[in-house]
Amino acid sequence: MADTCGQVLLGSGLTVLSHPLMYIKVLVQVGHEPLPPTLGRNMFGRQVYQLPGLFAYAKHIVKIDGKSGLFKGLAPRLCAGTIGTIVHSRVLQKCQEEKIEVLGSNQKAEDGSLQHVVNETTKEMIARSCATIVTHPFHVITLRCMVQFIGREAKYSGVFDSIVTIYREDGILGFFAGLIPRLLGDVLSLWICNMLAHFINTYAIDDSTSHTGEIKNCSQAVTGFFASMLTYPFVLVSNLMAVNNCGLAGGLPPYAAVYPNWLHCWSHLSREGNMSRGNSLFFRKLPAGKTYAIEQKRFF
Repeated sequence: MADTCGQVLLGSGLTVLSHPLMYIKVLVQVGHEPLPPTLGRNMFGRQVYQLPGLFAYAKHIVKIDGKSGLFKGLAPRLCAGTIGTIVHSRVLQKCQEEKIEVLGSNQKAEDGSLQHVVNETTKEMIARSCATIVTHPFHVITLRCMVQFIGREAKYSGVFDSIVTIYREDGILGFFAGLIPRLLGDVLSLWICNMLAHFINTYAIDDSTSHTGEIKNCSQAVTGFFASMLTYPFVLVSNLMAVNNCGLAGGLPPYAAVYPNWLHCWSHLSREGNMSRGNSLFFRKLPAGKTYAIEQKRFF
């Protein structure tokens, strides 16, 4: 219990610190570009037209809504983080107690073996998936609170009011908009990260060398970053579906088409070449073949 409380407190602190970053990332994912391109230099020092980065975008939000404006949607996100941590901990503990094994259930898997990695990854997948499903309604509320910045709406003003609004307009299914691509992305990212790290640690790292533990931890971090890059389109599609056709300007034309399901959203983004939109908040290059519309503050 004490470990779970510590995880909740640490997670809440990190959530507060990272919230402005997520806020700006979501607005970019939706396609909101309130500032026109400017002439700058890329990472190689060459002069190019660039889109405003993280700090310019944050300064624009502060100018309109003040510093507190950077924390829209924080309350439901904190709720999601707290509940998710508790659910994840309880489910993982239950999996350990039940001794769930995918491979070799008749004998204990050796630490570091492929069998052990598969078993532990399966338990983690179950725990993460349960936490994601339980907390997804708060994730939807968080995203909709953020996207209100585009149309200056106040439709989602608090956690409880937002719950009533979503249930009244969309029913129970409205709380789980964008859940499927989010689950798929989480599961794929977890398996890619753990399996790649296992093969690198087993076949590319010599256990006889010094600092083997640090090197393996580093490989886990690198594979985690690589996995998140590969599965980013699932995050993008999930977030767009969570706000699509919800009555907010950011979820309706011209910012987004009304998608019947997430596969149509994926297909549309792929055709437009927008599968990585919002993936980077620094050195943001102009989208190829697009024209900036000043009045609508987006690209066409």
